[in-house]
Amino acid sequence: MKNVMNIAALALASVMSFGASAAAHLVNADEAQNMQAMGSVSVTEITGAPMDIRQALAEKATKEGASAYRVTELTQGDHWHATAQLYK
Repeated sequence: MKNVMNIAALALASVMSFGASAAAHLVNADEAQNMQAMGSVSVTEITGAPMDIRQALAEKATKEGASAYRVTELTQGDHWHATAQLYK
């Protein structure tokens, strides 16, 4: 039984790591110069840490078919707001 649980855990970890590798990644302005822009996305009313903003932007960018994104606006008040340029 323990072996079955270990195999199931490894299979789940493999699927999760594959999904993470397919996600859009953050690039800087220099890296973005060599990429093709394809629009933008924004997230609002995010609470928590800056990593939460990065995760929300990466999810939206991936959903839009982007391979990368660059943050162009980031503000914090009661909630975070961020806008990112998407790239192929």
